[in-house]
Amino acid sequence: MRLFACDSCDQVIHFDNRQCVRCGHRLGFLPDDIRMHALELAGDEWQLVADRQRRVRFCANAGLDICNWLVPEEDGHEFCIACRYNRLVPNTNTQDGIDRWRRISQAQRHLFYSMLRWLLSPPDRQEDPQGGLVFDFLEDEVQPDGNVIPAMTGHDEGVIAIRAAEADDLTREQARALMNEPYRTMLGHFRHEIGHFVWNKLVRDRDEFEGFRAVFGDERADYGLALEDHYQNGAPPDWQQSFISTYATAHPWEDFAECFAHYLHIVDTLETARAFGIAIDPRGHEEMAAEVDFDPYRAASAEQLVSAWIPLSVAINAIQRSMGQPDSYPFVLSSAVVTKLEYLHRLIQNRVAERKREAA
Repeated sequence: MRLFACDSCDQVIHFDNRQCVRCGHRLGFLPDDIRMHALELAGDEWQLVADRQRRVRFCANAGLDICNWLVPEEDGHEFCIACRYNRLVPNTNTQDGIDRWRRISQAQRHLFYSMLRWLLSPPDRQEDPQGGLVFDFLEDEVQPDGNVIPAMTGHDEGVIAIRAAEADDLTREQARALMNEPYRTMLGHFRHEIGHFVWNKLVRDRDEFEGFRAVFGDERADYGLALEDHYQNGAPPDWQQSFISTYATAHPWEDFAECFAHYLHIVDTLETARAFGIAIDPRGHEEMAAEVDFDPYRAASAEQLVSAWIPLSVAINAIQRSMGQPDSYPFVLSSAVVTKLEYLHRLIQNRVAERKREAA
């Protein structure tokens, strides 16, 4: 995530800020130019400080401080381009529901920031009634005897279901321990599940199976049986040689989604490191030196990303351990995984090039 600057006073501002701490201007994110903007009221309308002829309004979810994104005046939608995909949302009649939705929305907007950077504008249910993107944030079912049946996070033909309760740290940590996962976050859920959607649109619907199968394997293997085998028997002992996580071993679809999520983790974190000018240069260990002197969203290859990411992630993990915290990135990028990341890199960059040609 990049850093931004206030249009009024040049104060450094962040993606989730609502107000400039120096000059007090209201702030909002405009997807059109992928920037945070300082705003002023012109009558009962908001205008950009940087362009006072430009009128905007806040996403309808700003009323509950759910969202800080802007909608152009000429756009007929009530919601911003991230929130308009939402179908079922947490209960706003309770403070717990509002708090959950705020945390869910923060992760969702981080996902859509990456989608915007790569010109990946997903079709909604109006554009594609059978496979367009839609989000359902599901509440757990409480039975009459008080037993709780957890909602399931998953993807089905464009419908991404997210268990709303996992916006609570305690619930998510319990699920992480139960599933024996080294990493589990709300943003991670979004990035994984959107990976399934991307596979549908950029691989399946384009009949690009040959290249996919050469890297990830044959997705025609029975998915239900593969998951059943995974949960009964676990991952093979040597899984780290070829997979990013144990869950990635379950089926090629899950391998793709897991790698897609990690590709987003790596790119977005490298952009953050670049924005802060973070470089790794350990004394006496020149082989571990690294600097993010390129735009990760426009990297030449996955190899370029990985070469910067490994030293950075090692340093971040060491800092976490010094604070008595678990590793932020407890994963190994084997050569087989880097090959999979390279496939994803080409897939995304080819789509970016295609969108640019369409816009020309």
